Amino acid sequence: MKANGITERRIAVLLGITRTGQRYQARPKPQDHRAELIKALSAEHPRYGQNRVWALLRRSGVVINIKAVNRIWQKFGLQVSRRPKRKKMRTGATLPRKAEFINHVWTYDFVFDWSFNGVSLKFLTLEDEFTRESLAIEVGHTFTSLQVRGALARVFLERGVPKFMRSDNGSEFKSIDLKLWLEGLGIDTHLIDPGKPWQNGKAESFNARFRDECLNQETFHGVREAAVIIKTFSKKYNECHPHSSLGFYTPREFARLSKSGALPPDPRDLPPWGLPAVSKRTARDPLAPAVQAPGMALVSDPSGALSSTQAAEKVS
Repeated sequence: MKANGITERRIAVLLGITRTGQRYQARPKPQDHRAELIKALSAEHPRYGQNRVWALLRRSGVVINIKAVNRIWQKFGLQVSRRPKRKKMRTGATLPRKAEFINHVWTYDFVFDWSFNGVSLKFLTLEDEFTRESLAIEVGHTFTSLQVRGALARVFLERGVPKFMRSDNGSEFKSIDLKLWLEGLGIDTHLIDPGKPWQNGKAESFNARFRDECLNQETFHGVREAAVIIKTFSKKYNECHPHSSLGFYTPREFARLSKSGALPPDPRDLPPWGLPAVSKRTARDPLAPAVQAPGMALVSDPSGALSSTQAAEKVS
């Protein structure tokens, strides 16, 4: 029509369109940029779900609704595959001695894997049930009760001792020598009922995360290489891993805020959206690691647990 000399105003009237609509050029929406951020975070953390990626975005100052993350997540097929869970009969006590403060209850357990040449590897994991911090991960081909004692002693010297130690009924944990040594330090031991792993749910949850995000993602060529890799995983888990049961704080942040009294009376009531507000002025790169809390040697509260100094005297 333009080639036939008809004016643009007349063309708009004849076709029933507006001239501004004819001149409009599509511009990328902000959501397109956020989609790239979400895909990049999903690639960096392949075992993170949409809620944890949303938490990372919010912690870094990106203003986005969790529903928008859900739409982008489904559009690009970023869902994390889940293994079917077997139904289990749950009877008896659920969780005796629930952790109520730092250094109240520690839990330890073993996780098994294999090296590249098929040699079995055994990992000893140690966790604070209240802050969900990974206190230590030791690796070897086998473990005796004496080696477990040595691993615990190193953590006691750095951090102090807990009130209780929870474990399953492994022979290393049932050792009389280990039990007497712990009792000498003023630590009560609690073995869960046989066949009831949910009574040690915090350890089972951490072990599942450890296997999913580290063991299943890495190939180990020996004990030394495994020790380096799991040390990196433990540090990243404590400082950068937003934990849903902690209101999406990292374990190190949760411990620091708990010691300073900045958390509500019952911090377990923190909702998933109860994250600290982040201003746009102080926002950081969403792909950078989450808030890095400075390294702290956490000592126990006035709850009866020994401090690191007192523990050093007793352990020595």
